[in-house]
Amino acid sequence: MKKSRIQIKIEKKILSLLANQPKEVAEMIFADEEIQAYQDYANVVSIKRLGYNDHGPVHMSKAALNAIIMFDLLHNSGIKMNLEKEKLGGLKDSKIAVIISTLLHDIGMSTSRDVHELLGAIIAEPIVERLMQTIYPNDLKMKTIMKSIVLEGIIGHMGTHKINSIEAGLVLVGDGCDMEKGRSRITTLLTTTPRIGDIHKYSANSIDHVRISQGDKKPIKITVEMSQSVGFFQIEEVLYPKIASSPIKPYIELYGDVKNKKTLQYL
Repeated sequence: MKKSRIQIKIEKKILSLLANQPKEVAEMIFADEEIQAYQDYANVVSIKRLGYNDHGPVHMSKAALNAIIMFDLLHNSGIKMNLEKEKLGGLKDSKIAVIISTLLHDIGMSTSRDVHELLGAIIAEPIVERLMQTIYPNDLKMKTIMKSIVLEGIIGHMGTHKINSIEAGLVLVGDGCDMEKGRSRITTLLTTTPRIGDIHKYSANSIDHVRISQGDKKPIKITVEMSQSVGFFQIEEVLYPKIASSPIKPYIELYGDVKNKKTLQYL
């Protein structure tokens, strides 16, 4: 299946941040035609049928990239993932779980927007099972644990269902951080007819960059740079609620920055 130039670029960026088995798993997913088909069709449903913004392969890859960057910032600050804290696995296992979850988190959009996080877990289950057979072929316990934490990440990515692991929390915030104007570009071009929910489209179109970096006092600093104040809607109605319901909230600084105006600190 043919991939867009942007998707290929993001996948290369992801691979540049990974090594060893996590990198192998990411490469496996990028080459998986079934996953690509679900991602592509999720975008057809989201953009063409429903008029929503990007929920396809580019978005899922961006969410994965965001989650991986935050994962490394937490690790570099000495924060342990749940699998390591609970002596169930190692750092690589947690990273593999985050990679798989984020790259599959929106495939439920291939069916419906309503409860797509739950539908996504149902659709993803046999795919995750297939991946686990390859990654942990002789370890039933690890396959079970990993499958569970991957599905937790998918179910929890909307912030509507309580999650309890750092790994799933990274999926949730990684998803929320993909709100730059490029994500709403196609739907903005497709229609100019006003409709309920347009505030999401136009507020997203004012977001220039979402920067994830080392925080000043906490491990993670998220800075949302925008051209207009309407972008604050995206922070307050989309990103902040996801951070607030994520187990990684204590480790995040959040800022909103409008050009030529004072920066607003949320966390």
